[in-house]
Amino acid sequence: MTDSSAQIGVVGLAVMGSNIARNFASHGHTVAVYNRTPAKTDAFVAEFGETGSFVPAATIEEFVASLERPRRALIMVQAGPATDTVIGQLADAMEPGDIIIDGGNALYTDTIRREAEMAGRDLHFVGAGISGGEEGALNGPSIMPGGPAKSYESLGPLLEDISAKVDGTPCC
Repeated sequence: MTDSSAQIGVVGLAVMGSNIARNFASHGHTVAVYNRTPAKTDAFVAEFGETGSFVPAATIEEFVASLERPRRALIMVQAGPATDTVIGQLADAMEPGDIIIDGGNALYTDTIRREAEMAGRDLHFVGAGISGGEEGALNGPSIMPGGPAKSYESLGPLLEDISAKVDGTPCC
């Protein structure tokens, strides 16, 4: 059984997801990592595991169990049906008050629909634009989160920590 030690989790370990996971870790956060293809998670840990504190998971249930409460899971998968699939899997494993963040540049109508669906399950849904490409994801993106104000209490400080800064002010 995995302990709930990760402050945030990242689902999807392609270039953007792996870089943002590394960014969180480089700022001292323990990061749960999960990819639907376990080999991708294993490869990520083999390549970057020594660069920060990562908690790899082989299943969504393991991933969710590794997150401290309220759970914060950032989805970095292809926009569209893949995102809906991951949201459903996370929502089934999460508890009221947990937070699902979509960082995949979704169509705004999908974000509105997803937020309503998750609110109906007593979960927080945050749509977050993440600008700056792969370099920004690794070194400091501009992040534009939108969702329930309550979710920002625990999520905001993490996002502000990894975002780009202008004159010391987070680009979040």
